[in-house]
Amino acid sequence: MTAVLDRAGESTSAHAPVRTPRRARRRLGDVIVPVFAALAFVYLLVPVAYTVVFSFNDAGKTNLVWQGFTLENWQNPCGAPQVCEAFANSLQVGVVSTIIATALGTLVAIALVRFRFRGRATTNLLIFLPMSTPEVVLGAALLAQFLTLRVPLGFGTVVAAHVLFCISFVVVTVKARVAGLDPALEEAAADLYASPWQAFWRVTFPLLVPGIAAAALLAFSLSFDDFIVTSFTSGSYTTFPKFVYVSATRGIPPQANVISSFMFVLALVIVVLVQVLGYARSKRLGAR
Repeated sequence: MTAVLDRAGESTSAHAPVRTPRRARRRLGDVIVPVFAALAFVYLLVPVAYTVVFSFNDAGKTNLVWQGFTLENWQNPCGAPQVCEAFANSLQVGVVSTIIATALGTLVAIALVRFRFRGRATTNLLIFLPMSTPEVVLGAALLAQFLTLRVPLGFGTVVAAHVLFCISFVVVTVKARVAGLDPALEEAAADLYASPWQAFWRVTFPLLVPGIAAAALLAFSLSFDDFIVTSFTSGSYTTFPKFVYVSATRGIPPQANVISSFMFVLALVIVVLVQVLGYARSKRLGAR
């Protein structure tokens, strides 16, 4: 009887340590993943932190070395020459490009999802070309085209170039939203004697608004911070990224850091606000 118990005990003890390596791997994974995530987060935020900190720098001729804390840069963000002019140019280009790209991209997305026509597959392929083409190649090609057509470089050429690459991102974003809509909703509107135009504006378009808004925000951010394509197609027209690049050799003015910090905080507030509104809306729908 004792021998049997000993064998059973030996057999149990022989198989017990099998779970230990798995637990060790899990514990190691639980430690490594947060550490790498924190390092990546810090890596992304270091340039932003540098920009914010040096917006309070009491800089003289250069803004490369910390000279002291001051609020004067925030009180007078247009103190540096041409900084506000460049910022206004970027806003103007971004708004115009976003409106055009969002309108055209939304129509293209609806056509690609809801209609069957000759050349649909080719159109789908061509939509992705500006996204996959390197910006240097795209900018050089646009510059060659403008010079061949003798189009003067300036605001118009920058807007045309930005619409070209922004429209692809708009189409992809809105297309996913259109594909997720239930056609039965439009059919129900038609059964209630709504015309196709009424069904679109009262049923389809309100459901597309979140996707269109997301596409517009993406297009504006891409247009506002673009430098490579803009440098090829702008001529003497100066946008905010071009101003920052030219000023980098002697130290970016603290006023430029102020504007950059403001844009970062504004984008952060918009993202948080959208998340809060989405969470509140989901809770209301869940309560029903």
